[in-house]
Amino acid sequence: MRQNNTQRVAVDIGGTFVDAITFNRDTGEVNLEKAATTPEQPSNGVLNSIDKVNVNLSDTEAFVHGTTLGLNAVLERDGARTGIITNEGFSDVYEIARTNLERDSMYDINYQKPESMVPRRRRLGVPGRLNSDGSVVEEIDEGAVEDAATELVEDHDVDSIAICFLHSYQNDQHEQTAADVVRNAYPDVSVSVSSDITGEYREYERTSTAVMDGYIKPIFENYVDTLDAALADEGFDESFFITRSGGGTLTAESAKAAPVHTILSGPAGGLIGASHVGDVTGRDDLITVDMGGTSLDAAVIEDGSPVVKYDSTLEHQPMLIPVYDIRTIGAGGGSIAWLDGDLLKVGPESAGADPGPICYNNGGTEPTVTDAALALGFLDPADFLGGEMDTAEQAAIDGIKSKLANPLDTTVEDASSGVLDVALANTVGAIREITVEKGLDPRDFSMVAYGGAGPMFVPLVARELGVDEVLVPQAPSVFSAWGMLMADVVYDFSQTHIAVLSDVDLDTLNEAFTDLEADGRDTLSTEGISEDRQTLERTVEMRYHGQEHTVEVNADGIEDLDELADRFETQHETRYGHTMDDPVQVVHLRVRAIGENDKPSLDRQEASDGTLQPSDTREAYCFAEDGFREFDVYERATLAPGDELEGPAVVTEPTTSLVFHSDQFATIDEYGHIVVTTEDEQ
Repeated sequence: MRQNNTQRVAVDIGGTFVDAITFNRDTGEVNLEKAATTPEQPSNGVLNSIDKVNVNLSDTEAFVHGTTLGLNAVLERDGARTGIITNEGFSDVYEIARTNLERDSMYDINYQKPESMVPRRRRLGVPGRLNSDGSVVEEIDEGAVEDAATELVEDHDVDSIAICFLHSYQNDQHEQTAADVVRNAYPDVSVSVSSDITGEYREYERTSTAVMDGYIKPIFENYVDTLDAALADEGFDESFFITRSGGGTLTAESAKAAPVHTILSGPAGGLIGASHVGDVTGRDDLITVDMGGTSLDAAVIEDGSPVVKYDSTLEHQPMLIPVYDIRTIGAGGGSIAWLDGDLLKVGPESAGADPGPICYNNGGTEPTVTDAALALGFLDPADFLGGEMDTAEQAAIDGIKSKLANPLDTTVEDASSGVLDVALANTVGAIREITVEKGLDPRDFSMVAYGGAGPMFVPLVARELGVDEVLVPQAPSVFSAWGMLMADVVYDFSQTHIAVLSDVDLDTLNEAFTDLEADGRDTLSTEGISEDRQTLERTVEMRYHGQEHTVEVNADGIEDLDELADRFETQHETRYGHTMDDPVQVVHLRVRAIGENDKPSLDRQEASDGTLQPSDTREAYCFAEDGFREFDVYERATLAPGDELEGPAVVTEPTTSLVFHSDQFATIDEYGHIVVTTEDEQ
């Protein structure tokens, strides 16, 4: 990197807005802006946001990006036409899918299995076999691989091929040979190889992960290449990073090689930021709620670290990659409110950025959560996006009246409050999935509210769940982008190593870890991370013999296997409330390689002088009193540590508004965060 470059830029694309934030590591100055998402050409929205934040890319040392491009392709079933090459006789593994039935549909007599992303005619088997220890039983038939590739490309017009062979987690020789054959025959076709993505067992899950990667790869590669070229045209020639779904970042080139690792990269930024805020403010246990224009993402941070899953699912498709445990529902500001008979529903369909909610005055005709919030007085029609966007308040009210209130024979007020009630119920259900259903009491957590609509909505969620406090950080509407600035470079390496712990030799275990760590150091060094900024973390996934699921155990600094067993039993009892007498089994070894980046700091601010007064008042709907009341209005820029605000009140800033009600109270902490509590909890 050039020594005179001191600026870092992060950009997060959502379904409705693109958030940009800059950080100058010399001055500590942070600037932020929002621009509309451009669905037809997403890179245009990124460039527009960079223009608005007025940054000189030629003086920028790093560009960090979070995108839901891959996620949206899967959700909308708009990915690449994908084929599978696997072992002969195993082409149906992907569709058989362990014959699992989705839990929510277990008793649904009308259940229809979702259509496969790769139909049978595009799943081909070839001769060649390894046994369970990775030894070659039958050599791979390279001619058959080329014939399979020809059939997939020439007859079925695939854009991408996923390759997954039995036991390749032990020996990737056959997969790599097949990949070379396909690439030589069809260099323009994307190839996703399971052993390049995960080194773990379970054939179906590895196949599904490779398919997911192949499904988004051509789209992702094209997007990254287009954006990279556009950034270069603006003078940027330094490090381009993409946020990972399981935390940290990786280079854009590495992301192109395995884009499945970025499938939840946008929401991950917010968790990284919330974890840092929690660490600074002494809050180890947090529930994060990111409410944007299209969706709402909820996640849990326990003991200072976001919960990571290694066996996550997306649209009922398993993925064997590290992913933050995030629940996403269609309950964003742009989520459409509609009637199913006499039943009011919200989402999952969204008005998005184009045409957007009715109040955007851009051709939208369906009422949304944002329209309801405007009708309830939570938003100022004359000061939307800091006055940059003209809003059609009356059109929004008329839309709610004609589409919701009149058919339900009720008032606009009741229909609008009902929209938020339904969105609230959906959100509470999602949060209970990641707390109550895992033995956690949400009342033991603080909540962090961010996203463009989060500060407006999350105080309602806290009231419903009985959560003590809601923390609204600085710049909440671009908080995920801010979190991306806090991200280090991270790579994960894993290896399946199934053995009963009593049969494991510590030296053998350390040797396997050393090999994974060498891969980690080599990768970080290749990315330009100096050795003094590299950290390696060891973990082992363990279980009692006969169990299906595993517990992740910290393996750093263990001196003997008894210590590892003790750590496992402590972790198992913490999670499940008991231990067992069965033998303990090692399943997976993992190494996380971390390269430290420079980050913005959270600085203490000057205390209030005690003269704070509301800048205005306005009528808005108070959910504590079920009716319109006079709300005090404050400008966030005027707040300082020590200020206290009684509800009901609205706190405005250019890109979002905090709304809390008559049974709630807010204080400003030493870092300028707003902390909302309820009267009963003070």
